[in-house]
This record gives sequence, structure tokens and C-alpha cells, in this order.
Amino acid sequence: MGRDHRPATAPDGSQTERSDEASRSVLPNETPADTRAVVILGGGSDIGIAIAAELVARGAETVVLAGRNLEQMREQALEAGIGVRIETLPFDARHPEGHVGVIEEAFTLAGEVQAVVVAFGVLGDTESYEANPALAGGAAVTNFAGAVSASLAATRALARQQPDPHTKTSGALIVLSSVAAVRPRPSNYVYGATKAGLDFFARGLAASVRERGVRVLVVRPGFVESKMTRGMRSRLLGTTPDRVAHDVVEHLEGKTTVCWSPGVLRWVTILLRIAPGFVVKRL
Repeated sequence: MGRDHRPATAPDGSQTERSDEASRSVLPNETPADTRAVVILGGGSDIGIAIAAELVARGAETVVLAGRNLEQMREQALEAGIGVRIETLPFDARHPEGHVGVIEEAFTLAGEVQAVVVAFGVLGDTESYEANPALAGGAAVTNFAGAVSASLAATRALARQQPDPHTKTSGALIVLSSVAAVRPRPSNYVYGATKAGLDFFARGLAASVRERGVRVLVVRPGFVESKMTRGMRSRLLGTTPDRVAHDVVEHLEGKTTVCWSPGVLRWVTILLRIAPGFVVKRL
């Protein structure tokens, strides 16, 4: 009989030591080889959980949540109405040396993976980062370096799968970027810089792995009402994790590389790129 695994949560998708504390709803030797599964890296992310729930509603049969707080991830997934088989694994975005091993274990538990979601990240604030530069460096490691490592490990695993006869792809990598990546703002320029680097990387990765049958979707949400932004107020075009999840899954059925959520942000950001600084500041 295999180790006891049980599901839980991780706000920014970080890893603790691997242990039997990980939680499952079935035993490892009961894992079907052809299960349609989704893997969430940063399994406590509100957007990540919402994407998993949307994919389950459209046929996914297993959800693998990778993050720090296993029990919390499990509870969050159940609260979101995810009633299929749930697996959890410890994962730490800050330690890239462990990413390949976590991805390989996730794919072993999951069976056939239709999508991997890179959902971890830390927001922080300019005042804290300027007062303590080490915090800014840590955010860059989590949001950019960790995401680069995890994304490369995930696309390598996805490329090994057999292509779907209908979509002609072997799976999708969904990378959560941000509208903050488009133009720097004083209020969150550190966060925006990390997301800009990730956005650039993910678009390059999309072109690189397309011929290997892997679909990469870069998601640029606006202000999302979630636990990451609790206490903050949206001034323009706010959205919710469920709305972002719906937009993401709709875009997976197309061929575009970038998903704006809400879609009107695409046109707003074009104006912001050319608008004078004082106009952007007012907005």
C-alpha cells in the first residue's frame, strides 16, 4: 500500500520537506493511467483553484495541488466545489532545485495531464521593498526565477505525453502574468517588473515548444478580488477569480498566446502605453 497523501493550500506555491503529510483521496496504485488531470503549482492561489474548478466542470477528473499548506489547499478546493480526486504535493517556488522532482511526481500521480497552471506569486508593496531590499529580491526569486524553472520542468513533462487527436497538443501550460507587466507604476513596480520578465519568458517559451505539441497560454488579469489583494480597492476594471478562470479556459480552445481578463484590458493597455505619464497617474 502506498503513502498516505492528503490535499491542502499554498498562497504563493512554496515547498516544504517532502513527507507522508501529503494527502490523497485514493491510493497511488489506484491512479488511472488515462485520467484527465490539471496540476496547479501554487495550489492555494484563488485564481489557480478557480481554473481547476472550471476545468473539472469541463471534464477534468483529477486535480493535483502543489504548494506549502497541504491541508488548507484541500479545504480550499473542496469549498470551491471540486468534487473529483484531489492530490496534494509540497512545492516551494523559492527552491528551483526541487521543481523537476515535484513535477515528475505530480505527473505520476495525475496520469494524463491536460494543463499545468503556474499560479504562485507574491505581491508585496513598494514601501516594504524599498525599506528592505532583500524582500524585493525574494519576490523576484519567487515570481520570476521560480516560475521559469517550474515552467521549463512542466513543458518538458507535457511534451512527453501523447498528443490529443482533436487538439493536436500534448497539454497546456497556463502562466499567470499580470496587466502590471505592461507599464511600470510607482505603486507596484517591483511586482510589475517580475511579471514583465515572466511574461516575456512565457511568450518565448510558447514559440519554442509549439512544435513539440505544448500549448502555452499567458494570462494577463487586471485587478482580481482575491486573498492576495484583500484590503485593496480596484479603481478600474476589477474582476474575480471565477471570471478569470472562465476567460482562461475559453482561450485554451483557441490559438492565441495571450489572454486578457477582462478582454477590454487589451485595448485599455494600448492606450496606457502611449498616454502621458500624468494621465496614467490619474487613472
